[in-house]
Amino acid sequence: MTGDGMAEVTNAKEGSARWKLAQWIESPRIRYSILGLIVLNALTLGLSTSDRVNDVIGPALSIFDNIVLWVFVAEMAIKIYAFGFRFFKSPWNLFDLTIVSVGLLPTDTNLSVLRALRVIRAMRILSVVPQLRSVIRALLEALPGMGAVIILLFIVYYIFAVMATMLYSEAFPQWFGTIGESLYSLFQIMTLESWSMGIVRPIMEEFPWAWLLFVPFIVATSFAVLNLFIGILVNTMQAAVEEAQDQELERILNMVMKSNEETKAELAEMKALLKERS
Repeated sequence: MTGDGMAEVTNAKEGSARWKLAQWIESPRIRYSILGLIVLNALTLGLSTSDRVNDVIGPALSIFDNIVLWVFVAEMAIKIYAFGFRFFKSPWNLFDLTIVSVGLLPTDTNLSVLRALRVIRAMRILSVVPQLRSVIRALLEALPGMGAVIILLFIVYYIFAVMATMLYSEAFPQWFGTIGESLYSLFQIMTLESWSMGIVRPIMEEFPWAWLLFVPFIVATSFAVLNLFIGILVNTMQAAVEEAQDQELERILNMVMKSNEETKAELAEMKALLKERS
């Protein structure tokens, strides 16, 4: 199957111009050439953010960017023509079409900032590298379990945010004046970014027992709940690896069984020939 599996499901009749075009656009040589342009374009977009680079090769980068953009437009047009409506059944095709369409926005409008989203197309590498596809598959399969952990995390956040707002809103309104500010401050504390010297110690100068609220919160979120995410991802990826190994083992067993059947048939045929000769 090709990169998106599209060439095998095109509506075009085999041997027709559309069918040949689908085979050509999905051939490894073209797919990897487009992928190379995507990576190269991502690099040039990064270089264009440097004033020093722009002073030296800014016009050349702009010309190259426009050329690559129109190559991508041609690619989308060919795929839409070759695959027809089946083009829109591939999530990766929709992703590519959206990013390329954003790149066509006028540069002299407020929407021109969206053109920077073209660099996101570098994520197309995920559809080509098997190891990356396995990681993305594991992430998607882990979403249901992660959803439950997110709900648990939100409940913990909300409980501690209400408590912190009720206790410290008057003395420290900049951190805990409202539920929203408390949630943001607790998020900073969870990330362990200046949580002690920046927030908790100043509060403890006025409320010495404040650590009884913040230390359990850190233990519950940074060390417990977040580790559940890691555990779910590890288990899901391990299950994906085991499934892939089982599929490979099954494929090998089927090949061996088929080979054994062919060998038995050949032996039976040879035995029959020997009996005829004897």
